[in-house]
Amino acid sequence: MENCVFCKIINREIPSEIVYEDELMIAFKDIAPQAKVHILLVPKEHIPNNLYLEGRHKPVIGHIILKANEIAKQLGIAETGFRLIVNTGRDSGQEVPHIHWHLLGGEPLGRLICK
Repeated sequence: MENCVFCKIINREIPSEIVYEDELMIAFKDIAPQAKVHILLVPKEHIPNNLYLEGRHKPVIGHIILKANEIAKQLGIAETGFRLIVNTGRDSGQEVPHIHWHLLGGEPLGRLICK
């Protein structure tokens, strides 16, 4: 997508502080962190949000989740705990229409109450 900020980061049209990259995904520091550690995990394929996932996406989604664990270990937040969040749609707070996961940690994050 030509106006997608994450696609522009993937294509190196916009600079970012990349912490991990491979053929399926890229992970970089959030420019407006909500925690001491705040990394965005983004598939290289443009997928607008969770509702657009299909069976063919299982390998990349599994890969991203497993890499989240490795990145948490690499950044020293695995032992104390971290949060992995995916927002879907405007009402959830999704600002960029390209599916991505927020990896948050490095400090107590407080309790999240789901009703």
